Amino acid sequence: MSKKLLANVFLLSTLLGSVCDVTADSKTEIVRKNTAAFAPQLQKFDSYLGGWTATFPAQPGQPPVIDVTLFEKVLNGKALKTTHSINEGVYGGESYIFWNNKTNRLEFHYFTTADFFTTGWLEFVSDNEFVAYEDVTGEGVVSQGITKVKSSSKLLGDKMEVSTSYLKNGEWTKPETRTYQRTTRDVIFN
Repeated sequence: MSKKLLANVFLLSTLLGSVCDVTADSKTEIVRKNTAAFAPQLQKFDSYLGGWTATFPAQPGQPPVIDVTLFEKVLNGKALKTTHSINEGVYGGESYIFWNNKTNRLEFHYFTTADFFTTGWLEFVSDNEFVAYEDVTGEGVVSQGITKVKSSSKLLGDKMEVSTSYLKNGEWTKPETRTYQRTTRDVIFN
């Protein structure tokens, strides 16, 4: 390497070192300015953005089951991300909801802390209610024979009513309904 090239490399590395002052304690973070509007097909989710929490009925002698969920606009408004955690990480998952130009519908992928994931699609049946249809892949303690899920989520001001049925061992379960309220609680994972 020539002396001139070495000098340029040294100068460049010195400049980058002072500009990028990277230490062992620094980390890369995602910064979401959220200045982009939702894609037209996702605009109805604007009212759902933010935190939600619900307490499920507990079995006798068991602690309450608390679900904390966050709806976020991501990927420059091209997707909605939902992240939820039950009892601070005992179970949880993340969904990405997006418009599929090929199928002309809203579709999603849901990844869980358990041994399964789901894929599906959803449709708005009114300005404040959508219905989701999911196929379950994988078998685990949580899924136990569940192969499909159908849910409806209805926004009622500062509350959201979610009703869910499961196709378990070939039969649909009776819908379970939970009411979520707005929250600023954190979604916590271990």
